[in-house]
Amino acid sequence: MLNTKQDFVNCLKNIINPLKDYYTPKKAGIKTGNISASYSDEISKMEAFARVFWGLAPLWGGGEDIEDFSSICLTGIINGTDPTSEEYWGDLPTDRGDQRMVEMAALGLTLLLAPDKIWDPLTDAQKANFHRWLLQVNGECTSNNNWHFFAVLVNLGLKSVGATYDAERIKFAVDKYHSFYCSNGWYHDGLGDQADYYVAFAIHFYSLIYAKFMEKEDPENSRIFKQRAEEFAKSFVYWFADDGSSLAFGRSLTYRFAQCSFFSACVFAGVSPFPLGVMKGIIARNIEWWLSHPIFDNAGILTIGYAYPNLNMAEQYNAYGSPYWALKAFLFLALDENHEFFLVDSLPLPKMEKTLPIPEAYMTMQRHNGYSVALTSGQWVQWNLSHTAEKYSKFAYSSKYAFSVSRSNVCLESAAPDSTLAFDIGGFIFYRRSCIEYGIEPDGSVHSIWSPFGNITVETLLIPTPDGHIRRHTVTTDMDVVAYDTAFATPIGAGGEIIGDGESTVIQCEPNTNLIYPKTEIKAIKYEFKKGTTTVETKVVYPG
Repeated sequence: MLNTKQDFVNCLKNIINPLKDYYTPKKAGIKTGNISASYSDEISKMEAFARVFWGLAPLWGGGEDIEDFSSICLTGIINGTDPTSEEYWGDLPTDRGDQRMVEMAALGLTLLLAPDKIWDPLTDAQKANFHRWLLQVNGECTSNNNWHFFAVLVNLGLKSVGATYDAERIKFAVDKYHSFYCSNGWYHDGLGDQADYYVAFAIHFYSLIYAKFMEKEDPENSRIFKQRAEEFAKSFVYWFADDGSSLAFGRSLTYRFAQCSFFSACVFAGVSPFPLGVMKGIIARNIEWWLSHPIFDNAGILTIGYAYPNLNMAEQYNAYGSPYWALKAFLFLALDENHEFFLVDSLPLPKMEKTLPIPEAYMTMQRHNGYSVALTSGQWVQWNLSHTAEKYSKFAYSSKYAFSVSRSNVCLESAAPDSTLAFDIGGFIFYRRSCIEYGIEPDGSVHSIWSPFGNITVETLLIPTPDGHIRRHTVTTDMDVVAYDTAFATPIGAGGEIIGDGESTVIQCEPNTNLIYPKTEIKAIKYEFKKGTTTVETKVVYPG
């Protein structure tokens, strides 16, 4: 049970300590596996090294330490930023964004919270190397999304230790974040329509760190960022379930307990959308939920996956050290042990409505027996992301049953098409991907127009009900076609019901397709659509 500061400190130590045996000879990298990401293995080692600082920085800043890590990390920084070292992290390209920009942010936070660990002990020459290497974050090329604030954390960190920094780059990034803002505390991750966990564990997370450190120098932006976080919390809290789990939706879910890092940042920055006990409960239960699942390997290393190791669901930017972004959840450890957060008891979630439309995220949230369900209208990531359709475009997502990621589309069992209308055409399975049109009605109904294949068009309306939802599909097709309207993928015999005018059936999914349960089945209604236009209605009753 996580309650006192020491409980959380010990928890973090247990997560970090197993990494000690995997540092490279000159300590500038960590290598725990042999899988590949879209960037080089040398960058993967540097990523793993840097992501540990999301936990170490607040731990150190709060007056705690882990044996040997201070000296290991200092040695790694010295060698990683020395161009003559065989473990030099390298110069960044000037014509494109680079993964090392992402990882610099954790080092910037450490300069802010614990300069005595990674800056003060350096010689003048070593400081010059570190400084020069970090300044590369100010290059013109970066992704036009949450990435802009990596430079903010680095520049604020350099400023805090008296090194030269780029004030204009900070202002540029702050202005960019303002341009991403929608309403009710919600941003989009860039100028498209992406609204997922990056709003919480990136945009708000970095903004609240900014507000904490810049409150006197930039009171207006600090006030705005805090106010938006308070507004955001009112709907984001619906993503969390009574048992500590959270909505499985979107990309980067291998970052696991980073899900609750927004509330950690609120506590750190002194933002109180809910009483401290409520936020403590959200954080503690979320971390405890994750630790109750087999997310570590036999050596105690965080794996890629969700509730168990699963490379099938990974993105192309997931390397062996990537999951340690989860350590963002521990930002509150920078607070003193006598802070009220550590003294209050964890409280349950606040009272919530059964149904809440969140138009900024193109979804309607439902509460069912203590867990969360999102009815979604099909936002789409405008770049080549692994399994985009499964992560964003299903009809419903759940904190209790997550979702499934297909192994192939050659049969229903491999496609594992949960919570969608899956068309079987020529021996291949097709379902909703990007939408032609979509939106949320004031009553919470979710509508979309989409095409699974060729000249087939589907208009779908999702209508929330007290125990599930109704789906109304109008299918216009130029050929006779078979489709399966499907419920959540659940453990065998988990309950729930799906009712329609077609034929009831059950799909036995291939193992390891669902994010939480390795073996699942999907209840479905089989429809035969004749050439022309046909409307059908399916009722989905959620499992207990």
